[in-house]
This record gives sequence, C-alpha cells and structure tokens, in this order.
Amino acid sequence: QLQVVESGGGLVQPGGSLRLACAASGFTLDYYAIGWFRQAPGKEREGVSCISSSGTRWDYADFVKGRFTISRDNAENTVYLQMNSLTPEDSAVYYCAAVPRRYPFTCEYNPDSYDYWGQGTQVTVSS
Repeated sequence: QLQVVESGGGLVQPGGSLRLACAASGFTLDYYAIGWFRQAPGKEREGVSCISSSGTRWDYADFVKGRFTISRDNAENTVYLQMNSLTPEDSAVYYCAAVPRRYPFTCEYNPDSYDYWGQGTQVTVSS
C-alpha cells in the first residue's frame, strides 16, 4: 500500500523550531513532487510549501517565506520541512502529500492535486 507518513511534530515555544519529516512507504519518492499543507481547527487546509521530484525547484506560501525551508533526500526517501521562528499562528496539523511528477514542475497548493496523503502530525506553538 502506498502511503506517506509525517513525523516531527510537537509542542514548541514561540520563536522555536521544529523539523518535520515525510517518509514514503511502499514506493520511492524520487518520482513524486511533495507538498506540505496544514490545517488548524475550524480552518480550511492550506498549502505551505512544495518541492519538485528532483528537489531543484520549490515554493513557499507567503506566510512562511523566510522562516520555513523545504528539502528532500531521495536516498533516504524523505522530504523535510524545517520550521523556524514559529508563532502560535503556525499551530496546526501538518500534512505531506505526494503527486507523480509532471513537467514542467508547478507548485500546487490545491489539495485535490495530490494523490497520497499522510495522517498528519500536530504542531503546537505555545508558551
């Protein structure tokens, strides 16, 4: 069964950092673009960042630019989201999603564009 699994969430103080990981199970991520999304209670799921299958192209939502960094290690079959300078507004369940690569790469922030989703990992930013 093809699935992705998120990890790395937790409780962190404002201004702190977390690194989320998205690991693939049952397939290799080399051929997939990855998107990170988040959903806070009572809000719609929103796109945070995405990265091409090769890792050479990426994009960020405006509200995380300069604070979050997306990367991937295809040898480890894992995509990462480094989150710095976290604020309470970043609290949410974070999801990663995979879609087969397409050319040219375009960052998709529409959740319907992705085929495989993880169960999410909770990030709570609070003092």
